[in-house]
Amino acid sequence: MTTSLTGKVALVAGATRGAGRQIAVQLGAAGATVYATGRSSRAERSELNRPETIEETAELVTAAGGTGIAVRADHLVPAEVRALVERIDAEQGQLDVLVNDVWGADPLITWEKPVWEQPLDAGFRTLRLAVETHVITSHFALPLLTRRPGGLVVEIGDGTKAYNDDNYRLSVFYDLAKTSVNRLAFIWAHELKAYGGTAVALSPGWLRSEAMLEHFGVTEANWRDGAAKDPHFLISETPAFVGRAVAALATDSDRHRWTGQSVSAGELSKVYGFTDVDGSQPDAFRYISEVVDAGHPADVTGYR
Repeated sequence: MTTSLTGKVALVAGATRGAGRQIAVQLGAAGATVYATGRSSRAERSELNRPETIEETAELVTAAGGTGIAVRADHLVPAEVRALVERIDAEQGQLDVLVNDVWGADPLITWEKPVWEQPLDAGFRTLRLAVETHVITSHFALPLLTRRPGGLVVEIGDGTKAYNDDNYRLSVFYDLAKTSVNRLAFIWAHELKAYGGTAVALSPGWLRSEAMLEHFGVTEANWRDGAAKDPHFLISETPAFVGRAVAALATDSDRHRWTGQSVSAGELSKVYGFTDVDGSQPDAFRYISEVVDAGHPADVTGYR
């Protein structure tokens, strides 16, 4: 990774753990100053009640070679997001990269139940966390990002537009959340065009987040043992993979060729040449389409 983002400023909204944490770290590894936000800090946890904190993320960014700055913010509260962006403006005078990664709704999802069996309060809370937060953040951050041409917005979701258009995502609220995020990138691309900005929807594959590793009863050191629970787990990827995808976009002087598009980390790895931490290039959504959804036995040969 080059240090070509030295002098650039990024905001990763939802950087406490998982994809957001490693997106922040990989931007830092390229030299960026990264504001890492979320609701879980050393002083107070979110309702997820997990141990990861934004302070840890900021420290990892700095250790990777960037400058990490942790800011506790609830992106559903406009006043907090306004204050966050005003702080970035006061301290840096610029914003070059915005990553909308806020999620935090996993415990709220009721899987594979029709809408009449879905709890409405949890469902609408999911949409607020997954979509409203992204709109609020963009509302306040894009005026700063558009102050200079060349800004980049990345919407992080689950599933490319091509995949989500053809597949039911197992819950009305999850489906709406993830298809909406892809559409937001299309909208931002239209609205940023006059300002020389780029917006991309980006999906990781099967992400080995902290919570996913716990679900499979493994660690990153022995993650392949998770195949005993689900053999398709062998296509999974570390959060660093999507982090490197964002860094690749941010360091690409020709990134505007992607504006308005929906792509996966696996797709971008073939273009930019980055790998996961083990040197592989997992192409999860091609695997899911051609192997999992087709009902074939697990075999990642040719997919990573």
